[in-house]
Amino acid sequence: MVGHALVERLLAPGAGWEVTWLGEEPHAAYDRIHLGRVLDGASPAELALAPGGYPGAVVRLAEAVVAIDRRARAVTTARGATLSYDWLVLATGSRAFVPPVPGAEGPGRFVYRTIEDARAIDAAARALPPGARAVVVGGGLLGLEAGGALAALGVGVDVVELAPRLLPVQIDDGGGAVLRRMIEARGLAVHTEARLEAIDDTPGGAAPLAVRLAGRDALPASLVVIAAGIRPRDELGRACGLPLGARGGIAIDDACRAGDPAIFAIGECAAWRDQVFGLVGPGNAMAQVVAARLAGDLDASFAGGDAPTRLKLVGVEVASFGDAHERTAGCAAVVVVDTERASYRKVVLDPSTRRVLGGVLVGDASDLPRLAGLVGVDGAAPAHAVALLAPEGAGPAGAPPRAAQVCTCNNVSRGALCDAIAAGACDVAALKQGTRAGTSCGGCLPEVTEVLRAELAARGIAASRALCEHFAYTRQELAHLIRVRRIRGFDALIRDHGRGLGCEVCKPTVASLLASTWADHVLDEPRVHLQDSNDRFLANLQRDGSYSVVPRVPGGEITPAQLIVIGQVAQRYDLYTKITGGQRIDLFGATVDQLPAIWAELIAAGFESGHAYGKAVRTVKTCVGSTWCRYGVQDSVGLGIRLEHRYKGLRAPHKLKLAVSGCTRECAEAQSKDVGVIATERGYNLYVGGNGGAQPRHADLFATDLDEPTLVRLVDRFLMFYIRTADRLQRTARWIEQLDGGLAYLRAVVIDDSLGLGAELEAEMGALVGAYRCEWRAVLDDPVKLERFRTYVNTEEKDDELRYVRERGQRRPAHAHEHPDGRADGRADGRADGRASPRLRVVD
Repeated sequence: MVGHALVERLLAPGAGWEVTWLGEEPHAAYDRIHLGRVLDGASPAELALAPGGYPGAVVRLAEAVVAIDRRARAVTTARGATLSYDWLVLATGSRAFVPPVPGAEGPGRFVYRTIEDARAIDAAARALPPGARAVVVGGGLLGLEAGGALAALGVGVDVVELAPRLLPVQIDDGGGAVLRRMIEARGLAVHTEARLEAIDDTPGGAAPLAVRLAGRDALPASLVVIAAGIRPRDELGRACGLPLGARGGIAIDDACRAGDPAIFAIGECAAWRDQVFGLVGPGNAMAQVVAARLAGDLDASFAGGDAPTRLKLVGVEVASFGDAHERTAGCAAVVVVDTERASYRKVVLDPSTRRVLGGVLVGDASDLPRLAGLVGVDGAAPAHAVALLAPEGAGPAGAPPRAAQVCTCNNVSRGALCDAIAAGACDVAALKQGTRAGTSCGGCLPEVTEVLRAELAARGIAASRALCEHFAYTRQELAHLIRVRRIRGFDALIRDHGRGLGCEVCKPTVASLLASTWADHVLDEPRVHLQDSNDRFLANLQRDGSYSVVPRVPGGEITPAQLIVIGQVAQRYDLYTKITGGQRIDLFGATVDQLPAIWAELIAAGFESGHAYGKAVRTVKTCVGSTWCRYGVQDSVGLGIRLEHRYKGLRAPHKLKLAVSGCTRECAEAQSKDVGVIATERGYNLYVGGNGGAQPRHADLFATDLDEPTLVRLVDRFLMFYIRTADRLQRTARWIEQLDGGLAYLRAVVIDDSLGLGAELEAEMGALVGAYRCEWRAVLDDPVKLERFRTYVNTEEKDDELRYVRERGQRRPAHAHEHPDGRADGRADGRADGRASPRLRVVD
């Protein structure tokens, strides 16, 4: 990430550098802060810091530097190449520290540092049986993120920390106690002051591993993740004679020079005054210094890493700033603990109690910019300092001062944002480009947006909510234009109401709007070229470049004959088979050219497309209801099937999930769905706005004791109003939260018809329902569409680059260590991002 920050600056227009960037990993710079997303299914492309690459730089991936010749000013790579340099910057980062205890390495033990580490953990966790537990060694940043990601996969987690509290570097004992309660409330077990003694193999035991702790019972584990700290990757500097810090790391001065006028070191490999910084913010500050020095600014210097830290771990916000640990002699601390809101807030004051020195926030870190901006300001603390932390504490102070940091990763203050806005940056994209705020972890973007809106409002300007640079309209406004002016294609829309050629933001958005307005097939020309990669082949692209097949199973009800057909198809094409949480069956590992033949067999057996590939209605999950269950009060299966058949294929701003439970025991988990229905003795209760995922939300009770016709009418209105008015990629939960008036307003529109749109919304839904046709059946009936489903555009050859291994009776993509050529991701060519269109094969 720090290398990315430097290269971005070196490639700025007019900089004029010839940049060669070498990396040991097979991936270009990625967001290591959100590494846990890999365990949630994210691909390397989704974590990439520069999805468009680095035009102007030579980027050599999977090519480590193995030696530096300082006299010749050259480096040698693992591939035997010798490259000369005028200046060399070492941004080699750090490696995971593995405690030197017996059994720390071996099967079932993992470190958590890179994408490949996360993938290995993900594969192991998904293979665990129900009830299995994992032990995470380390209660710091990466340890808690790993623990949260494993818990999200349904694995029981024990977090082991040597220090008396979690996040011992960032927060104090009081904040650690509150954080511990919040982490434990999310299902993770926490063991502090626990020293690791050994990790034993226990064949035949309750679990394959046992984690031994000094003076405590051993913890059974099916896998162990070691996230016990980092050590600088300083071996290159050590080997070529560069000076090192007292505790490792390449020693640097204030200019970030590494004891050689032609060599700099930045990030976690560098030791400034014997300090190694494990956060991205100080590393980015070093990158800024080096870029400035190379540009001729001899006054640029690194001043340390005291920038505020803001984190979000396992859904809990944590922040610290300044002297958070009360190290200043004679200082005083003011603490407010709110057990009801599960928050901890502390400010540290100097001996006069009139200057803020630092603080800690746990649970709600929204006040960080305001409080951090007060550090060192004479008289900033009021006479009654607790007013700084009380809910009304922000009253007279108003907006945070200009010096308050908004983006700690890139050292961007509120003043810098205000200056950029005054210079003409009128949207978030322009602010990101001009200041780099929000370009690393992205956690500050809500505050960046708030600053933008406040500054523009002060100037009498409304903040832009335009979809992208090609349309000066919101998604809602584009939906209105398409509907009212009966626009049927992207070309007409951008010609009459936009500019340019479009981009990866507006094209799929308009494609979704056209589908949800006119019900035209997504692969009809020319709309096919607007679609995301999944929609282009009506299948989910997987990590190895193959695709998955998900037939619709309405309400989760399936006949034995249909089960047999799925089994036969899976056997014939050797597809990995898994039952989903949405009561369907996923078939993984199909190649592009196999998709039509697979679907031909499934459709002949009565199946339809499940739309798992699209932002559309996915499933209606049901329990067995009154058909079989002695507690059921209504036929939940029958209603679920009718709802799924009604809304199947409906395109929306984001995926939609529904559920019907036959009684209040809620076995279908309806209250976690976008639309949930729970049967009562008098009819059905309707819930809206729930979702799982990274930010789960409980659905809101919308209406009670409805008969079926009324229920369907309200769901019709709700869904169509959402499709009309939500932002791009906005779940129903966030949409309801951001509606002016919230749930009460939505009830007025949908139930009371306060806008007079009820009949219109119902008619639109009726038209879409009447126009439905299975998308895969339409492909099979159209030779032109079928032509798209081939691996190569100029030959009938099949994809011979996929590599698989057998596991538990099925095949899966091979990992790097399972390849004879050492390649990863199940592909012989090592690519991890798959492809969204047929390729050209060059035949010699």
